[in-house]
Amino acid sequence: MTLRLDWVVFDAHDPGRLARFWAELLERDSSDGIYGPQLPGAAGQLGLAFCARPEARSGPNRAHLHLTSTTHRDMDATVASALRLGASHLDVGQTPDEGHVVLADPEGNEFCVIPPGNAYLEGCGVLGELNGEGTRELGQFWSSALDWPLVWDRDGETAVQAPAGGTKISWSGPPVAPVTGRIRQHLALSTDDLDGDLARLLALGASRVARRGPDGTFRLADPDGQELWLRERPDAG
Repeated sequence: MTLRLDWVVFDAHDPGRLARFWAELLERDSSDGIYGPQLPGAAGQLGLAFCARPEARSGPNRAHLHLTSTTHRDMDATVASALRLGASHLDVGQTPDEGHVVLADPEGNEFCVIPPGNAYLEGCGVLGELNGEGTRELGQFWSSALDWPLVWDRDGETAVQAPAGGTKISWSGPPVAPVTGRIRQHLALSTDDLDGDLARLLALGASRVARRGPDGTFRLADPDGQELWLRERPDAG
């Protein structure tokens, strides 16, 4: 198994500003990468990257991040830090008894701060989850592609997680809105067997979107029609 999930890549009008926001909020270092500023994740935490794209947003994103809390004081501190750094409160129809706080980062990307005591996200780390729209088949696709177990599979909702733990990747199940327009988040993978893993992803149900670009990246679509990126690791071979 050579395929590795490296980043969730966010399209951004100002990648540098967005990277600085998330770097300070998550207490991560930022570096320059193939897609733009990037924040590597340690101990199973999902990496974030920010790619310059000028297109305007139209509607909510199809995926959002969940940040965990160890105590209520910790949760309040995370919310306060996010607001100080440029986040804003967001009303998506949540009710007060749900407990979590919904925010938007400086470019409107939704994320939730989850209260302590959430058994589902226990042990996942600060960046507990990337949750998005998607069918059960999409969860099965990513489980097979990454060789990660399905750690949740109920009523069409699925989640995968690396065997060693860390950030969960989950999909909400039906109803799933069809893909329209450009999706502003993409899972970026790398491999040291480009031909082999490209063929394997296609056999699992992915499809080609574009030929290999000048940056060495293949753009594919997963079985739900959401774009994913695949490139050879620089140290391959």
